[in-house]
Amino acid sequence: MQYEPPVLERTSTPLLTSPPSEGSLTDILVRKPSSSSAPSIVDPKVLLELFSMYREWQEENVKKLSQKQEEIENKIEIADTLSVKLKQRFNYSVTAMKTSSQHLCGVHALQVEIGELKGRLTEVISNCDAVCKRISAEGPESLRSSVKPLVVCTAHQEHQS
Repeated sequence: MQYEPPVLERTSTPLLTSPPSEGSLTDILVRKPSSSSAPSIVDPKVLLELFSMYREWQEENVKKLSQKQEEIENKIEIADTLSVKLKQRFNYSVTAMKTSSQHLCGVHALQVEIGELKGRLTEVISNCDAVCKRISAEGPESLRSSVKPLVVCTAHQEHQS
């Protein structure tokens, strides 16, 4: 089966017409044999119909292409808007991460400083405790009863809490 374009399927009259043929037996017998096939004439009405069908087909294709182009433009616009929002969120995240990073950089220095302060505080508490023990062992009687070792005081306060 041969493929026929949809345009040709819609034509009802033949595209080419033959010149009027001989009507009688004499005309057929006297006719000169043709060297090739009989010349054909294109019917102007059929040609006009073909051109109008072709123009309709082109207009339909133009409409379809315009609709597709509009849809693509809308999708591009949406993608562009989303990319702008995504970039804004990304920039915000980058800023937050930079700020957090700067804060985290300071954490180590603070940990070192806290360690040093803790060591000093431990030394001060130890010295204070030693002074309290010395007062309670060797100090004047009036102070001995009022001074208690610091370690005992701290443990007693923790039990009360």
